[in-house]
Amino acid sequence: MLPDDALDRITEGCRTIGKICQSQGIQQWEIVATQSYGHSIDIEAGKIALAAGGGEGGYGIRVVEDGRFGYAYLVDLGSADYAIKQARDIAKVSPSVKGFVLPSEQTAKEVGGLFDKNILSIGPEDLLEQADAILSEVASLDQRAVVTGGGLGVGASATAILSSEGIESSGVTTSHGMGIQVSIDADDELTSSYEGDSSSQRLPNVPDCIAVAVDWAQKTRGPIEVNTEAHDTPVLMTSEGFSPLFSMVVPTAVRGDRLARDESFWSGKQGEIVLADDLSLIDDGRMEGGRSSSSRDGEGVPTRRQTLIENGRLVGSMWSTRDAAQQVAEGRIDHAETNGCAVRGSHQSPPGTGCSDLQMISSMKSSSQDALLERMEDGYIVHSVMGAHTANPTSGDFSVTSSTLLRVEGGQVLGPVKQAGLSGNLAKALSRDVYLGDDVRIQGSYSSGNMHLPDVLLMQGLRINPA
Repeated sequence: MLPDDALDRITEGCRTIGKICQSQGIQQWEIVATQSYGHSIDIEAGKIALAAGGGEGGYGIRVVEDGRFGYAYLVDLGSADYAIKQARDIAKVSPSVKGFVLPSEQTAKEVGGLFDKNILSIGPEDLLEQADAILSEVASLDQRAVVTGGGLGVGASATAILSSEGIESSGVTTSHGMGIQVSIDADDELTSSYEGDSSSQRLPNVPDCIAVAVDWAQKTRGPIEVNTEAHDTPVLMTSEGFSPLFSMVVPTAVRGDRLARDESFWSGKQGEIVLADDLSLIDDGRMEGGRSSSSRDGEGVPTRRQTLIENGRLVGSMWSTRDAAQQVAEGRIDHAETNGCAVRGSHQSPPGTGCSDLQMISSMKSSSQDALLERMEDGYIVHSVMGAHTANPTSGDFSVTSSTLLRVEGGQVLGPVKQAGLSGNLAKALSRDVYLGDDVRIQGSYSSGNMHLPDVLLMQGLRINPA
């Protein structure tokens, strides 16, 4: 899947562009490069619809002169001169940020578990066999169930960074992931559930998420009648239902630049209690096998494991180089510096501030789902939400809908609810009476990084409005 010379080729490309920058007397420059290869399978209407493969990549150039920066990207090294000119032209008309300079080289230790050579040997035929196994497993679990959409794929990415300040690093990561939509269309009723899984290591041929998808397509059938008036209620949000809202709101709230600009619901609360006092929030850029972990961040700064909220108290924040310099220069904060929290979408974009692998943990003993239901007594289980991207990361307010939820009374599941609106304020909901489940699962994010979250019982701050 990955050519033997891929890493050497992009590293040499970075050096070639760097030499051009040096020859032109650019004060500071930074070159990043990516080259990714992979295979994928699409599934539609219970059949394999498309098998594809290929690669993509390129180089990104950031130049910094007198506190001004410009950015450009390219694919062909032959256009390096033009891209450098673009970056310099952009820098000339960009605002100067006093004190903004690129970070210097610091020694960084490797992070394990980010590469699995077994993934490199997976070819299109292997993915076809895995797709067949998944289709067969769904049919065996429920003859009515059909995989109506989704797919699976594997990939390998070579990345490199080189800067005028002595940073030079490169490496290869791998990925194996899948996501499927399982539907049951029978007896004039259609129910469905989407589940997925991904890892830097090779996944099992049929991951656990396949059975979960079938299970939720089954348990949401035959909706019961419920009180249709909107009411405040406890809600047990599964990891899959909670993560979209959490990832949209919480990582943004602990970004240093947003805290400094009063654009976070935790602005001005450094050192104060902002979560339930048993909860802590940790961003671990060095998590072994972490889907967003690495030895260095998007600017080449060594990553770290850092506590952002400790026992409910806001004790830290996330910074990248330019965001830190800008907030100090504008007088919003006395001192700030990068703490290894620069992230990039790809080589096509300059770095910003974001999390890596974010965990919410509790000093209290975690509970099984049955124990959480017993504590909740009356309420709802919500397994998925639609519209999480509309949540307000400044206030924490949200209003979403769900068609994958169950009514609970006396700690027992009564049955599914056809559809309901769910609204509230996530900051308030997390401020007290929060209980965590004992099964932590990795979820993707709307903002940056990955979320490591269990099921979460929120006892206050939420309102359900059944359809």
